[in-house]
Amino acid sequence: MQEISGISERLYTELWVSLASLLRSYTAAHGLNRTEQAMVELGEHKLTVRVATRWLHLNREGARFTWARENGAEGSLQFTVDGRLKAPNGVEEEMDMQAEAWAREIMHEPKPSHTPEARS
Repeated sequence: MQEISGISERLYTELWVSLASLLRSYTAAHGLNRTEQAMVELGEHKLTVRVATRWLHLNREGARFTWARENGAEGSLQFTVDGRLKAPNGVEEEMDMQAEAWAREIMHEPKPSHTPEARS
């Protein structure tokens, strides 16, 4: 599939906004009946989720983005044209599954990060 850069960038921008929306929704759901609430900050190429001393930073360039946690966990993922997330090892996962996993981790006690590459 040949990509036209303007169309591709708009697609990845929309997927980026969708990922932020999923993180907002899932952190809110995991925050029910808790005293802590997450703050999601969205920029054109940066996305940050914060709750108490825990955080998740994502930095996007086109379809690819890197992520890092306060506990030292980090990695990279890539949006696919069908809206999934692809790890460097080729493993793909639905975007909402990754967002929910990050939300669960950041809203609860720190645990090792869940990424598609961790399961291969």
